[in-house]
Amino acid sequence: MQTTTYTVTGMTCSHCVASVTEEVSDVPGVSDVEVDLDSGRLNVTGPEPVDPQLVAAAVAEAGYEVTDGAGS
Repeated sequence: MQTTTYTVTGMTCSHCVASVTEEVSDVPGVSDVEVDLDSGRLNVTGPEPVDPQLVAAAVAEAGYEVTDGAGS
């Protein structure tokens, strides 16, 4: 499994977390999504690396912005 960590800005509540989780979960190849409201951290896991552009687009669809993404 590959996990990539991103930083998401603009989230202020649990509804924000739910929106990001829902949108990113729909990205092809994503098997698990963890979002931490306090840090803005988004962990995306899949059997193969997930396309960061698709993750950023899903976050944008939820109404937020990815400001950083790095493999970990």
